[in-house]
Amino acid sequence: MCRHLGYLGPERTLHSLVYEGEHSLETQSYAPRMTQGCILNADGYGVGWYRDGAPVRFRRAQPIWTDQSFREVAGAVRASCAVAAVRSATAGFPVDESCAQPFRAGSWLFSHNGRIDDYGGAEGRLRDLAGDLAGVPDARAPVDSAPLFALAVRHWRGGASLGDGLASVVGEITAFAPGRYNLLASDGTSLAATTWGDSLFVREDADQIRIASEPLDGDAGWKAVPDRSLVTAGLDAGVSITPL
Repeated sequence: MCRHLGYLGPERTLHSLVYEGEHSLETQSYAPRMTQGCILNADGYGVGWYRDGAPVRFRRAQPIWTDQSFREVAGAVRASCAVAAVRSATAGFPVDESCAQPFRAGSWLFSHNGRIDDYGGAEGRLRDLAGDLAGVPDARAPVDSAPLFALAVRHWRGGASLGDGLASVVGEITAFAPGRYNLLASDGTSLAATTWGDSLFVREDADQIRIASEPLDGDAGWKAVPDRSLVTAGLDAGVSITPL
């Protein structure tokens, strides 16, 4: 499965977020330690951050370790909130930039680490739940994560908080489609994530919060999140973990 991370704190370079640490996100693209069902996350990557309150993205369909241009650019871009992901494509879905996450709509960034089992049988019902996709271009991507994102956006636009929106998505999809549903989202000022079938860790320091599929280094500050949990995080509110 894919690997992702979220960051909230003082401005720092994208390079430091993605490449630093002995188990950095880049390292997890070719040497993941805790992933299920794959040994490489080489089918694309994406990084999203905020500029003047609006999300900006850089996505590619190639392995992140092959993109030296992004490595250079990442050192010149700073962010105080970011979501990044490396992808292992599920069989049957294309290796295409449109499938690389994070997805984006309004002020939201979204990443799905996992898969929907028997997507063909679940797709119609899921798209009915998601409703009109006209305002969510990324929801048309040819990958099972896309309608999950559309459903999350529907809840957020309906007034749900960042965390409640993700929790609602997991509750609805697991009622009829088993799978792995580790979701991660940001709105520019907070982060939220779910665990459902795959690993997730949180590190909360005095002035920053990181959420990642795997610890980015060997520091003891990383705490494992129990499976089937919702994580919400803000610099003022701190980190909260509740069962799903």
